[in-house]
Amino acid sequence: MEQTIPISKFKATCLRLLDDVNKTGQSMLVTRNGEPIALVSPPPPPKKADSWLGSMKGRLEIMGDVVSPASDEEDWEVLNH
Repeated sequence: MEQTIPISKFKATCLRLLDDVNKTGQSMLVTRNGEPIALVSPPPPPKKADSWLGSMKGRLEIMGDVVSPASDEEDWEVLNH
């Protein structure tokens, strides 16, 4: 349930009230002469940091053997000497 507070009290204790909203996660309705003028809400939860590990999952397809050499050993000049 959100807290209702008159603007005069909000103005006098703004920083403390903002800290309370952040800590409790509850919204605060600011009123003037009993009429709502603002709704102070906590920030959204922090976005989960994207890791580069696994970022290509589902985007690549392995075609063929990825372990064997790309060419035959006979094609390597250094082995023929």
